[in-house]
Amino acid sequence: MRFTAYSWTKRFQDATWTQALGKSVDRFASAASGPASEKQAAGRMALSTFAVRVAGAALAFLSQIVLARLLGAHDYGIYSVAWTFVIVLGVMACGGFSTSASRFIPQYRQAEDLDGLRGFLKASRLTAFLFGLGTAACAIGFVYLLRPAIEPYYTLPLVIVFLALPFFAFGLVQDGIARSYDWPSLAMLPTYIWRPLAILFLLICAVFLGFPASAETAALVAVAATLLVAAYQYVHLKKKLPSKVSPGPARIELKSWLVVSAPMLMVEGFLQLITSADVIMVSFFQSPDEVAVYFAASRTLALVHFVYFAVRAASAHRFSSYIHNQDLTGLAAYTRQASLWTFWPSLAAGAVLLLVAPLLLRLFGNGFESGYPLIALLLIGVLARASVGPADALLSMTGHQKTCAGIYAATFALNVVLNLIFIPWLGLAGAAIATSCAILFEATVLAWAAKRRLNVTTFVVPLMLSDGRRPVES
Repeated sequence: MRFTAYSWTKRFQDATWTQALGKSVDRFASAASGPASEKQAAGRMALSTFAVRVAGAALAFLSQIVLARLLGAHDYGIYSVAWTFVIVLGVMACGGFSTSASRFIPQYRQAEDLDGLRGFLKASRLTAFLFGLGTAACAIGFVYLLRPAIEPYYTLPLVIVFLALPFFAFGLVQDGIARSYDWPSLAMLPTYIWRPLAILFLLICAVFLGFPASAETAALVAVAATLLVAAYQYVHLKKKLPSKVSPGPARIELKSWLVVSAPMLMVEGFLQLITSADVIMVSFFQSPDEVAVYFAASRTLALVHFVYFAVRAASAHRFSSYIHNQDLTGLAAYTRQASLWTFWPSLAAGAVLLLVAPLLLRLFGNGFESGYPLIALLLIGVLARASVGPADALLSMTGHQKTCAGIYAATFALNVVLNLIFIPWLGLAGAAIATSCAILFEATVLAWAAKRRLNVTTFVVPLMLSDGRRPVES
């Protein structure tokens, strides 16, 4: 029997249950509003994004519980660090095209520049894949170069899991393309539903077939799942795009695309570093068992943080459209709505999480309940970020991506310094305090920059006091 990536992708694609879920998401998006006006399309995309992120956060949480139980705290901690490196490097390897797709695709569509659109759709994915290959090669080389300074139990899982980078970067760009066409099921289901499901399913099968329940096995199945899901997404995009972009010549403007995408890459890269640096830095000072507790706490907190990322994903290309239409009034109104969409659900979810977190942490295994204070500390930062809505996406999509990148670079530097100070002093609590302080700084400066550069208020408190029709004075 032959087992190929294509054959398994085809089976996955043809499975009735995967088609049913994808169609359900699209039907939800269509039913959320009536006719497809611009405002209604934005609402449908936001609602469907929110729905998938809810399901994805729940699935990710459940899958982490199974992984922790299956692997044990030690190997779960090792795998968590290895996969965190893939997420950080994968975001950087996509070259910023996962975000710039939300800028260039609406721009080319509005200008009816099909040659440029075809070129971007082809070149962005190929470039991300090649960047991913190069990043994987460099990362594996660094692991071997730094092997004397790395704990031996991290070496092989890192080498294995880095093989996922080209497929991870390729998939991120495909996410951006699907978001730009308001295809929520294709933009989000592969990343937030299919991949964690595939990792979980393949790991259970591997253990059942006699492979050890180890960090190395988990890394192998993560690579396989990332490849299969990227191929699944590629096949579906290949089917859907011809209805939007007729065949024809393609114009490649790689240099100009990279000039715009590079600052967006810095924004996405530094945002991911800010989000993940604490897990990586904890691994420098603490044992894998302690890393496992911290990672479990941060994954539990993702049940709140998904709100911010859902609204951000649904809003980016909307900001771009408003700017290209020179509709500053519409931009301010939509920004106000996006901030409110982010903050209130985050606040409600955070309050509920504080009540049930001890029970949720116990599901990971014995000793994980010690992560409860970490959730309370990290929640401060999550709510601070939610209080300004997707201000980073607003700046990036309106031509201020360099400003946003600078803010994130400063935030990351502050985060690293605070982690270096607080982790040796306070342990895991120090990492949580450092991260929340850095995000408080990030939210404050982003809101200030949006007001100064665009005269748009993103901070939720003055927005609640306004009537939504007049601009809010600072």
